[in-house]
Amino acid sequence: MAGKLISEMGLPTSIANIFAARNILTAKDALLLNEFELMELLDVDLDAVKSSIAQISASVCPPYQTALQLMQERVDKEYLGGHFPTTLKGLDKALFGGIPFGALTELVGPAGIGKTQFCLKLSLLAALPTSCGGLNGHVIYVDTESKFSSRRLIEIGESCYPQIFHVKGMAKEYFSLQVGLWFCNQQHFLNSPRGCSKLSSLYCRTNDHERHVKAPRRDALGWHVSFLKSLAELSRVPIVVTNQVRALSTNHALSYSFQADRKSELARNRDISESHLIPALGMHWAHAVNVRLVLEAHSGQRFIKLAKSPISPPLSFPFIITSAGISLLNDDGMEVSGTEINSILNEGGVIVSAGEE
Repeated sequence: MAGKLISEMGLPTSIANIFAARNILTAKDALLLNEFELMELLDVDLDAVKSSIAQISASVCPPYQTALQLMQERVDKEYLGGHFPTTLKGLDKALFGGIPFGALTELVGPAGIGKTQFCLKLSLLAALPTSCGGLNGHVIYVDTESKFSSRRLIEIGESCYPQIFHVKGMAKEYFSLQVGLWFCNQQHFLNSPRGCSKLSSLYCRTNDHERHVKAPRRDALGWHVSFLKSLAELSRVPIVVTNQVRALSTNHALSYSFQADRKSELARNRDISESHLIPALGMHWAHAVNVRLVLEAHSGQRFIKLAKSPISPPLSFPFIITSAGISLLNDDGMEVSGTEINSILNEGGVIVSAGEE
């Protein structure tokens, strides 16, 4: 805006001609000078200078908005600040409506815990018509591990929405238009920033990494996580990503002096030490996500834990996986506190910390 021409700002012709004659052509040229310098250069009175500067400033400065006006605008346009219900009532209540729009939501947990099942259910719900509780939206599902199963997606649909999926040809016709797939391997995704421009729709499931992720690969994710977060915020769409877990050595995990007692305990118990797990993509990624859902297993039961949210308390919900996808066993949720919030539990009673890397 600083380069906008003064001749295009609607000043009186006589004043605009004087600016042009003195080689003051843009808003920047005029606003870098004080009123007295302009009076001297233009040879006009102070009132004329003040009037001209006010008009130039109004032309190049965007109108301001107060925080109250921004909040009211968000309320008036509910879809810009809404939530996408997951149909898991307890989780939706804890998230004040579901997966938030304009934010990056992460699913983290060990392989086979149910992350793919959760993503398939979300893809299904996003593409369903609003009359069935969906968003009637479009989905981009980025699969770097070839785990997407259209057969499983239809199985979930048939169990949850028979009125749509039991009509011959309806599911195939509908979802061929609504769900877009992008299959690529991890290395191609990491080395292809241009590929991220394809993520301009509703969901993204990306980078469900193997257990051992090297530092250079994590560093390569910096551009991608920034892009995804900007895409969510600017387009006001919910984006969901997944994250694996990996083992962390005792020396790396407990490197502070106040952790000496815990370090000695792990050294004595090799089973716990060798099973110490953290999210695979590291702390840079962890700080970038807005909401973190941890899927874990302990005491013979699977749990989905709301570990990070700007508005919600940490809660844990037991769940099972059925033909209809993920289903909660308890909508009330169990409160978690202290180290339990950032821990990841795996079958066998192993406590793993997500916040000590």
